[in-house]
Amino acid sequence: MVETLETADIVCIVVYFVAVLAVGLWSTFRPNRGNAKGYFLAGKSMHWFLIGSSIVASNVGAPMFIGLAGAAAASGFAVAIYEWHAIYLLIALGWVFVPVYVASGAFTMPEYLKKRFGGVRLRVFLSVLSLILYILTKISGEIYSGAIFMNQLLGVNIYISISIILLVTGIYTVAGGLAAVIYTDTLQIIILLIASTILFFICMLDIGSWSLFLESYSMAASNLTKTFPQNHSCGLPRKDFQHIWRDPVTGDIPWTGAVFGLTTLGLWNWCTDQIVVQRCLAAKNLSHAKGGSVLGAGLKIFPFFLFIIPGMISRIYFPDEVACADPESCKSVCGNEAGCSNIAYPLLVLRKMPTGLRGIMLSALMAALMSSLTSIFNSASSMFTMDIWRRFRRKAKQSELMIVGRLCVVVLVGLRCLIILKQKKKLTSEV
Repeated sequence: MVETLETADIVCIVVYFVAVLAVGLWSTFRPNRGNAKGYFLAGKSMHWFLIGSSIVASNVGAPMFIGLAGAAAASGFAVAIYEWHAIYLLIALGWVFVPVYVASGAFTMPEYLKKRFGGVRLRVFLSVLSLILYILTKISGEIYSGAIFMNQLLGVNIYISISIILLVTGIYTVAGGLAAVIYTDTLQIIILLIASTILFFICMLDIGSWSLFLESYSMAASNLTKTFPQNHSCGLPRKDFQHIWRDPVTGDIPWTGAVFGLTTLGLWNWCTDQIVVQRCLAAKNLSHAKGGSVLGAGLKIFPFFLFIIPGMISRIYFPDEVACADPESCKSVCGNEAGCSNIAYPLLVLRKMPTGLRGIMLSALMAALMSSLTSIFNSASSMFTMDIWRRFRRKAKQSELMIVGRLCVVVLVGLRCLIILKQKKKLTSEV
């Protein structure tokens, strides 16, 4: 499945990296960047459009290309609930939660908890827990998903590619703080939406119509499944693939879990997580914070068309690979005996995107990956500096806080690079 990039593709990627670095470094020369408020909260000068774009960009990472599209290829429309429930929660963020956070004057969520409930141990505990979860879950998930995409699309050394992306994101995150992250997020979400929209229209125009799309997906199964349906029934499309609200007993995403369980998780992710809240705290006033949350809510409508539908179309085009149901055949396709739905979106890009546009799509992947990583790095450094470092250095100067915040990002980037190199050596020794 690996193809060589053409000159036009390489030019698109180079232009993307130059543009991101230019925007990131330009933001470092903006005013009000010489203190902790300017570095961690962008001087509280951000407009609603920048805030809303950054909220979505920090969430639309590489797992969106891999996980969301792959889950849609396997089960249909139901995964849209993961995106659409965020619409209501983001509106709640702007109208219910953010006014309270702003009134408290807190920089971070652990700091808010201390002001609300009192006690230092609660603040330190939440900061340490969040840092551990960021390192072990969010950063690792982004890197793994990005590695799958680039390996399928380019066949290049994934360790070198990921290390380069980590270094580039680290440079402008260290230099510009939250302002650099928000400005580059805005650029990256624009690239992401353009590239994904192009792929969506290419696929839908090729399919012909919505009714043909639904009919084709209902029969999208591998040749092995069609030949021996009684032995490989798991390779057949679900009969309820058009349903978002699914049966609480037989459904793979039961509506009871979507309403109660997912909403509980969503309240934490969208209304209390430092990565999202920090962007609203950077708004120039409460009206811009609310406007940013509304824009973010509106943009969450589009993943249904830009990731879920293309993931299902990939199963229509390549059923033997995406819908494989036999462990041996799946292992030969993607190296995973459990299934190959995760390669649905990369496969679609590889075989349907024309020269030049493929480079734009790869840039979109890098945009998604980098925007999520920068958001994690910046939020982690904010919590470490304001909640942990100031616990021991209560009279620390503004310049000291900024240095500590930058060093925290450097340590996170270096730690991930070391883990990648260690994994590479382990795989090499096993081979």
